[in-house]
Amino acid sequence: MTTFDLLVAHPFLTGLPPHHLARLARWAHRAPLRAGARLFEENGRADRYWLIRDGYVNLDIRVPGREDVVVLETIGPGTVLGWSWLFPPYRWHFGAVAAGPLLSIAVDGPATRAMCDADPEFGYELTKRFMAVVVDRMQATRIRLLDLYTAPA
Repeated sequence: MTTFDLLVAHPFLTGLPPHHLARLARWAHRAPLRAGARLFEENGRADRYWLIRDGYVNLDIRVPGREDVVVLETIGPGTVLGWSWLFPPYRWHFGAVAAGPLLSIAVDGPATRAMCDADPEFGYELTKRFMAVVVDRMQATRIRLLDLYTAPA
């Protein structure tokens, strides 16, 4: 299966025209990871995103003043990981670690931004899709934090 075929089959990209997917495929590659592999650290440089094919990723955050890392959400097949590459200052807002063996497609963030700038129609469509991810992640974070910090009744 080619990278193009993998992009066509991914739910996050459903409905994008083939010419957009073909251009995006130039900046994408298979990215298998072992269980426990850290994809990125909170506040690190955000320069890519991953389309998850198989496996799960834990999104986490460090608790200020302590060594604790709290898992905020677990995402799995058919989802996309990483949106911070799209918005300045291009720093990760969370950390991410493979919860088990992971099959994903990594896509170059700066190259994708350049594609968005060069083709506003593509840029608008991709931005809408990533904004839906941002809203979902923020809502999941809100719910998880309420669970963590709500005093027992």
